[in-house]
Amino acid sequence: MLKIIMIFGLIVINWTIMTSSAKAEFCRQINGQQICITKIKRSAKNYWEYRAAVKIDQETRPIEIYNCRQGHRITQEGEIIPFKSDGVGKLICRVLNK
Repeated sequence: MLKIIMIFGLIVINWTIMTSSAKAEFCRQINGQQICITKIKRSAKNYWEYRAAVKIDQETRPIEIYNCRQGHRITQEGEIIPFKSDGVGKLICRVLNK
């Protein structure tokens, strides 16, 4: 009985290691560009801020801070860039603040 349990346990462990998790991306077509949010995390301290990695037309941007209250994003270098009227920042804030 112990052998059967051990074999079953090994099969389950191997199966979970072998299967890859699904990576879902939230994508939208805006102004002829394919915009995908690949990774996003909401700030616990400032609920209006999101740390997100986005992909625009298959070009991945590094993680940036999107401030929905001020209407700008902060790059990893610390540069503050205002949201465009139909850009990624507006998409993140519109979809996630519902």
